[in-house]
Amino acid sequence: MNKKLAAALSGGAVLVVALSGCSSKKDSAPDPKLVAWAKTVCDAVPAQDAKIRSANASIAKIATDSDLPPKTAKATYSQAFQDMADGYKALAAAINGAGAPPGVDDGAKRQQDAAKNLSGLSSSYAGLKKQVDELDTKDQGKFAQGLRGVADQTKQIGEQSNSGTEALKRLEQGDVKAAMAKQPSCQVAATASASATTG
Repeated sequence: MNKKLAAALSGGAVLVVALSGCSSKKDSAPDPKLVAWAKTVCDAVPAQDAKIRSANASIAKIATDSDLPPKTAKATYSQAFQDMADGYKALAAAINGAGAPPGVDDGAKRQQDAAKNLSGLSSSYAGLKKQVDELDTKDQGKFAQGLRGVADQTKQIGEQSNSGTEALKRLEQGDVKAAMAKQPSCQVAATASASATTG
């Protein structure tokens, strides 16, 4: 399988970085209620971030193996897309469950936008998994053609991921950012994101 196709098929972990890249120079302590809210959201991040990152890594890994049997490739993609769907769904649930960040202007809208975007990404990856599960592995040519269709869908999800990143950045502004920066779980995810970027 060619590398260009594989590159198109991978790419999803970027979004979690926006949520977990928490650093703030603000000196005043944020509202304790907001800190409690941030903890609810941040505590869900590292496990899901790791799941999404691992799914991307498994896609990137099979990209370099041109001798990989279609059945193995299909199983790997199917599992990776399932993991991404689950990861984004869990993050959306965490943000939904936390409710609007207390004491934040326009907090409810920002929270709902972020959760909606993550839910949308989860549905899109679930759709990709379904598409992959229906691919014919008996015919290599048909399989490659089917994967190209999946890759085209992945490009669209990349654009969706960008709007999700923007929604998360809007949610994580001002006092929200300061509150998240205090959470060890967000710091862990931010460190993982930074090392993945430099790696």
